[in-house]
Amino acid sequence: MLFAIHALDKADALPVRLANYDAHKAYLEDSTRLPVTIVMSGPLVSDDGATMIGSLFLVEAPGRAEAEAFNRADPFAAAGIWERVTITGFFRRKG
Repeated sequence: MLFAIHALDKADALPVRLANYDAHKAYLEDSTRLPVTIVMSGPLVSDDGATMIGSLFLVEAPGRAEAEAFNRADPFAAAGIWERVTITGFFRRKG
């Protein structure tokens, strides 16, 4: 099943995000930890088109529990940068 993970940063999280960016990217590159496949992912940005303000993932997972575990294990989650995370099932119609 596909899940959209929408994570918005805390207002002052950019320095912490940048400090943990390499660990976050390394985590996303190692797909052997959990039974989750990243379909696509990337930072959410402010209206200036450059300032990172959150993260968006589209993942394929056996169920919600695995998608939640994937999100909890992310170094960004451990660093506490996200103010709000929403995980929603997704049904692909196009693309």
